[in-house]
Amino acid sequence: MVLSSSYGSAATRPEQTGASYHGTIPGAQACWASLNLPKCKLFGTDGIRGQVGDILTAELATQVGYWAGQTLQATDDKNCVIIGQDSRNSGPMLAHAIALGLTAAGIEVWDLGLCPTPAVAHLTSCTEAIGGVMISASHNPPGDNGIKFFGATGTKLSKAVQQQIETALRQGFPSPGVYPTAQWHRYHQRPELVQQYITALKQPLSAEGDLSGLKIVLDLAWGAAVDTAPAVFKSLGAEVLCLHDQPDGDRINVNCGSTHLEPLQAAVRNHQADMGFAFDGDADRVMAVDGSGRVVDGDYILYLWGQALRQRQQLADNTIVATVMANLGFERAWQQQGGTLIRTAVGDQHVHAKMVERGATLGGEQSGHILCPHYGVSGDGTLTALHLANLVKQSGNSLSKLVDQSFQTYPQVLKNVRVVDSDRRQNWQSDDRLQQAIAQAQSSMGDAGRVLIRASGTEPVIRVMVEAATDELVNYWCDRLVTVVEEYAIA
Repeated sequence: MVLSSSYGSAATRPEQTGASYHGTIPGAQACWASLNLPKCKLFGTDGIRGQVGDILTAELATQVGYWAGQTLQATDDKNCVIIGQDSRNSGPMLAHAIALGLTAAGIEVWDLGLCPTPAVAHLTSCTEAIGGVMISASHNPPGDNGIKFFGATGTKLSKAVQQQIETALRQGFPSPGVYPTAQWHRYHQRPELVQQYITALKQPLSAEGDLSGLKIVLDLAWGAAVDTAPAVFKSLGAEVLCLHDQPDGDRINVNCGSTHLEPLQAAVRNHQADMGFAFDGDADRVMAVDGSGRVVDGDYILYLWGQALRQRQQLADNTIVATVMANLGFERAWQQQGGTLIRTAVGDQHVHAKMVERGATLGGEQSGHILCPHYGVSGDGTLTALHLANLVKQSGNSLSKLVDQSFQTYPQVLKNVRVVDSDRRQNWQSDDRLQQAIAQAQSSMGDAGRVLIRASGTEPVIRVMVEAATDELVNYWCDRLVTVVEEYAIA
């Protein structure tokens, strides 16, 4: 599928000299054929995600683009959508298919090409775009991909709007295979807009000084941040060493990045760096390590950033919003300082919703997806890493010392059990034996621990998490619960 394009240098709308689409694109009728959609919901906790060639096809992406365009136009009189993608091999195919559907719906498309997810969110919020689309499966393996949408404010689409798109998609067209009436609009390649995002990352920190004197290792996971993150850190004066710093669709997230920290830990120790940061494939989250290679996860980042914001009187009601995954050690330490920790379901959209409800100014997930509306409209791994590095520089202490002075985590073990059948995966709560095992574990540990079992919204797994005062309790009950879940999966 080939899309013609035009280029523009304006900060917002390009010159209207690009090619417009009129009539039927050869071969495009196949994209409008009826789809064999699964019974389960298409939109999960982070958009539509799956294995490419299975559920996620060019045909699906085209129709999703068309119906998203129709739905978004009903809520706003603008008609431009911004598209970005990570480095996966399937990204260009899905981006072009989405663009075909959007332009057929009368939407003008600005394609950023390779960029982090937060670049799409930021640019959507500060231009005249009606929405944004990111083609990425975040931390998932290379064979997966996904489609996530942002509204005009740069935040993810509400469940209600997602449901409107899915309902229209399932209803389809009156006559399968018949090409719909199209209002072909323009498609533009706009990679130069990513520089606006880079400038926005640097601007808040420039007034506070720079990062000179810090040696920082970045693990870019062969993904979306290979160009943006090193550029920002270097421009602020840091000495930067990079790992996995080329876009590689075959290796994105493979044994690297925020879910595989061993290469980063080794590099920080070997180069005697002050700290390191590992991003996931689309760079909307980050995990850190200190100078000794110790992991500094989202709980520690929230705690340290929360303290800094509170000192500046920028932390509303001394409140941090986290998820059910947040460590008990973090929660109790924050409460001892007079703060409030509010827990939500896993997923940044739940964190964001609670932050809006409570007027909170900091929230996030243990996995490193951090939200701070003072500086960005969405979770942003690069933004978070910059502010943590700046916090360290301004404190005059090492990251290791700041972590030592924060809190002690409770032992926590998280294991994934693969459950391919989506119905069984989503309905695990109905299994009596599993519920009995959970009740037994909770009763045995009492206040000294907790259990969390949930179906992943992004992968075909059920996640089993146990947290307790001792390693012995954690390992014993986690192993027992994993065994029960495995038996449930094959029953």
